[in-house]
Amino acid sequence: MIIIEEMSENKHWYAVYTHSRAEKKVLTEIEFQGIEAYLPLQRKLRQWSDRKKWVEMPLIPGYLFVLIDRKEYDNVLKTPGVVAYVRFEGKAAIIPDNQIELIQRMLSETSLQVEVSHEVFEKGDPIMVASGPLIGIKGTLISFKGKKKVAVQLDQLNLSLVVEIQLSEIEKITG
Repeated sequence: MIIIEEMSENKHWYAVYTHSRAEKKVLTEIEFQGIEAYLPLQRKLRQWSDRKKWVEMPLIPGYLFVLIDRKEYDNVLKTPGVVAYVRFEGKAAIIPDNQIELIQRMLSETSLQVEVSHEVFEKGDPIMVASGPLIGIKGTLISFKGKKKVAVQLDQLNLSLVVEIQLSEIEKITG
C-alpha cells in the first residue's frame, strides 16, 4: 500500500515572500480574492530631510502570512507581487497558529518595541516569560545592543523576534 501525503483541507497559515516594498499591495490583492491574510505592521518614526512622520511599516519586510486550504494554495502564488512560499525542509512552511497569535499579541502591546533578526540564536540560557503580556512564551536570553532582551525564535520562518522585557519578568528554565 502506498500512502500519498496530501495537504489537509483544513486551513493553515503559510508565509509568502513578496516583492520588495509590495507587502501592503499584495495584502490588498490577497484579501480581494477572499483569502484571509495577515501583515504584521509596526508604527515607526521616520525621518525625512524636511519632517518626521509616524508610518506603519511591515515588521518583517518581504513577508506576508496567508490562511489557506489546498484549493487556495495555487491562487496565492498567482497573485501579483507574490514571489514564493517560505520553505522549510523543502516544503511550504506551515506556521503554527500560536506563532501568528504571538506576533499579534506582541504588536498589540504599545509598550513593546519589537525588532526582527535573521540571526539564529544558539547561545544563551533558555528562558520562559513568567509575567507580563507574553507570559508562558519560551525563548533565549541574549544581550543585544547593551540591553537585556528575549529572543523568541520562530523556526519555520528561520528568523527570530527580539523583544525587550524586564529581567524581573523572566525565569531560567532548568533541566
